[in-house]
Amino acid sequence: MTNSPDNGHDHEHDNHFDPMTARVRALETILSEKGLIDPAAIDVIVDTYQNKVGPQNGARVVAKAWSDPAYANWLAEDATAAIASLGYTGRQGEHMRAVFNTPQTHNLVVCTLCSCYPWSVLGLPPVWYKSPPYRSRAVMDPQGVLEEFGVTLGENVNIRVWDSTAELRYLVVPLRPAGTGGLDEDALAALVTRDSMIGTGLARAPE
Repeated sequence: MTNSPDNGHDHEHDNHFDPMTARVRALETILSEKGLIDPAAIDVIVDTYQNKVGPQNGARVVAKAWSDPAYANWLAEDATAAIASLGYTGRQGEHMRAVFNTPQTHNLVVCTLCSCYPWSVLGLPPVWYKSPPYRSRAVMDPQGVLEEFGVTLGENVNIRVWDSTAELRYLVVPLRPAGTGGLDEDALAALVTRDSMIGTGLARAPE
């Protein structure tokens, strides 16, 4: 005997979510039903970190550094102050250091002890950033990790791994793509990805 579909309900199924998202949705539902959290407040928090305090903030920092040599120098000397000057401050962004990729050096950020992450410029941390495999392999085999992310570097490029802590968090300034000399800061920021500011990716090439 087979069960016929129930067309009389319209609630959202979670079987199209990945396992982690499904568990989060289930936990949120339980806590909401018990009156322990306000779903509207959760939505506001998520929207804030995804759309207002997110990777686009860091992308604007990078774009300004690409466009303004004086700002780039300030970012290299005092990243916390330089980033704050653009209005990007807050959770886990109090102590920042910017590291600049060059043709000879590629920077990669990891947090081996926990998952310290600069929320004010990169938004919510990706799940893989917190995973034990990434946290261990980024130090032991950074080249292999980068290749898994689709980043293949030249043989003469040195990979430098930076370990974030509660006292200091890092922002990678990726190399500016070729052919972007005539782009303004808004257009440049659109080329900067979250992964490129962690070091697991590169900035996009202009279309």
